[in-house]
Amino acid sequence: MSGTLYGIGVGPGDPELLTLKALRLIEQAEVVAYPCLPGAESFARSVVAAVIPAEAREIAIEVPMTSAREPAQAAYDAGAARIGAELEAERDVVCLCEGDPLFYGSFMYLHARLASRFEVVVVPGVTSLTACAAAAGRPLVARNEALTVLPGPLSDEEMRRRLEGAETVAIMKVGRHLPRLRALLAGEGLADKAVYVERATLGVERVCPLGAAPDEAPYFSMVLVTKGADPWL
Repeated sequence: MSGTLYGIGVGPGDPELLTLKALRLIEQAEVVAYPCLPGAESFARSVVAAVIPAEAREIAIEVPMTSAREPAQAAYDAGAARIGAELEAERDVVCLCEGDPLFYGSFMYLHARLASRFEVVVVPGVTSLTACAAAAGRPLVARNEALTVLPGPLSDEEMRRRLEGAETVAIMKVGRHLPRLRALLAGEGLADKAVYVERATLGVERVCPLGAAPDEAPYFSMVLVTKGADPWL
């Protein structure tokens, strides 16, 4: 016998977007785990802080943000070991993940380390992609259209290659890459088709044409490109 690991998507930031299943599991949690930057508050935890039981044990998985993979992998190894110990003691563990656990979600790294040994249940959450589309009032796809999701750190050459032939494009992980991406999209004749969204669903949400976007974008920002129509019609 062992506990069950629940990977729970807490959504893009607005607590009211939490699913009923996620809310029930968090309110009943014995152990709550979550990723965070070293020495910083966990964004995923902050979304649901009001409903975490006072008596629940907490496991903070400090994941450094570096280009090298080894430090993050070591952090997930250590976090998986702590979670595994709780599961072996027959205690369920609720692991919080911003957005959806399996859409650019940190939970996938814990899933890879623990799913072969323990029962794992994934509870999907509202993604930043759909939250940004809702904030911008932009349908993502219709009928036989296709959606392409691209990470902002891709090289200019690779970004151009993937933009070619794409219909609707969501560029995520924008952050410090925004000036470069804006110039690239302008060069491809797509700047007028692009919408910039930052901190969707949060109190400081911002939506504007890409040309009016700031030079410094936060981590929680995205560019939506709709080739087939003016995004402001």
